[in-house]
Amino acid sequence: MFESLSEKLDGVFKRLKGHGTLTEKNISDGLREVRLALLEADVHFKVAKQFIADVKERSLGQEVMRSLTPGQQVVKIVNETLTDLMGGAHEALDLSGTHPVPIMLVGLQGSGKTTTAGKLALKLRKEGRKPYLVPADVYRPAAIDQLKKVGAQIDVPVFESRTDMDPVDICRQARVAAHKAGCDTVLLDTAGRLHIDETLMAELQAIREALQPADVLLVADAMTGQDAVNMAKAFDDALHIGGVVLSKMDGDARGGAALSIRSITGKPIKFIGVGEKLADLEAFHPDRMASRILGMGDVLTMIEKAQAVVDTEQAAALEKKLRKNQFTLEDFRDQLVQVRKMGSLTDLIGMIPGMGKHKQMKNLDVDESELVRIEAIINSMTPQERYQYNIINGSRRRRIAKGSGTTVQDVNRLLKNYTQIMKMMKKINKGGMRGLGRGMLPF
Repeated sequence: MFESLSEKLDGVFKRLKGHGTLTEKNISDGLREVRLALLEADVHFKVAKQFIADVKERSLGQEVMRSLTPGQQVVKIVNETLTDLMGGAHEALDLSGTHPVPIMLVGLQGSGKTTTAGKLALKLRKEGRKPYLVPADVYRPAAIDQLKKVGAQIDVPVFESRTDMDPVDICRQARVAAHKAGCDTVLLDTAGRLHIDETLMAELQAIREALQPADVLLVADAMTGQDAVNMAKAFDDALHIGGVVLSKMDGDARGGAALSIRSITGKPIKFIGVGEKLADLEAFHPDRMASRILGMGDVLTMIEKAQAVVDTEQAAALEKKLRKNQFTLEDFRDQLVQVRKMGSLTDLIGMIPGMGKHKQMKNLDVDESELVRIEAIINSMTPQERYQYNIINGSRRRRIAKGSGTTVQDVNRLLKNYTQIMKMMKKINKGGMRGLGRGMLPF
């Protein structure tokens, strides 16, 4: 996501920072490259044109020309303008109204609407709400079955829709059923088509009229670029949508939809889908996304991901173990499990400020199967072996390798890495960072 755009912007900024002073010419030359990069990222041409005009006007102002670090000031201006372009601040889901509150999900077939309904239900449940899923797509039997499976996965009730029922009646009856079940939010997964047509829009308008949803979310495939923007405008004209969910942002999305939708439609992006797992739905924060595009990382989102999976009591207990050098292989495995719950390691590394600018990190392809292999190896050990790794001799290593479907070399590598971590922890506990430095530096 945004990789090509980020690289090109980074190159422009490096050249601008190389100038002792900035002139209208070198600013114009740099912004011409930025405009091309935006167009290549499939940003709407009107949006790109206005963006460049706004940045140029501010860059030629006194705050930049008289600054001691004009190049840095231009980066700051681009960051702020990108943030404004995408909406300025996060806009939350509208959950106002009498319980159960209906939320309507609309979009074309194949946009990821049904999966997004499940992701949103899981997110709301984690936030303390009681969601209720409603399959209202009677034209595709697989959609009803899919939502039932998703509901069972996340332990969220699903209305018993049938293909011979009327979609409007399904939504009405589902709201009554949700009320009886004590649920406070009804998520309506409506029908899609391969393209927008009058029949589809008439049905969606009838559901909106009957249910009066607090929010209407358009689920759009981020990989379709400008098509997603055009579709958002068409759905908004017919249904007055409240916001957009961009799915498949983890794919080969150039970013044009994310940068154009707000300007063209006036509607905010409220969530983005960042993976195939049901937990892979993030609230969209324009300021954080601008930081990611400019290679400045996204520490706040990374902290939120960590807080969602880390148990505070477990963390406190782990800290005590680390201080006493009692960090076992079982603790090591538990930490790997928590890291995996946070999402893709490649995405997490990209959230660390500056990492995206390192050549080694740009083409980094993290083999996440290695984490699965490590977990399998530790699970194949006996409880005693996990607590006393030094008793693991040659025959035990062969047994562990066989039980985990790995090799003795894999087991040896894990134990070597673990012992190095233990040595590092001892150095930290003994002499703080100075002790660590004496052990790690070659002098």
